[in-house]
Amino acid sequence: MKKLYKSTKTFGHNLGLSCAFRQWRAESHCSFIHGYALSIHLEFTSTSLDERNWVMDFGGLGFIKEWIVETFDHTTIVAKDDPQLATFEKLADDGLIDLIKFDNVGCEAFADHIHKTVAGWLRRQCKEGNVGEGVQLTKVEVREHGANSAIVEVAYNEGTR
Repeated sequence: MKKLYKSTKTFGHNLGLSCAFRQWRAESHCSFIHGYALSIHLEFTSTSLDERNWVMDFGGLGFIKEWIVETFDHTTIVAKDDPQLATFEKLADDGLIDLIKFDNVGCEAFADHIHKTVAGWLRRQCKEGNVGEGVQLTKVEVREHGANSAIVEVAYNEGTR
């Protein structure tokens, strides 16, 4: 049985990713615009270490940090099918919000979106030889605060690059 090596990167609450959103389908206060300083935790997995004995070069994650900040820092995220989308678009047009539209909204949806984006970037980096062969993003956790988080986790798939 092969070993699995893991390394993690956390963009913590202290980064100040102040993001507002609403879950328009909720029948609770979650349907109102509210926000959190999100924390995002990434877990990288490989069956081998690179020439530096690393799974992931943390210094090489600049693109990911930039994308996370661009997407989740001082933004308002709404669903593309939100019945109030036109209102949010007007607020954006008036310069009152930085509007981001997602297919789905909520921490689970954010974790899934982050996983798809970062895993795609990582596959390209592997193919270009910029990260160790076989490194995969196997877990994304998005935390609203200390009590609430959502996780997307996928099994390590040996042979997938």
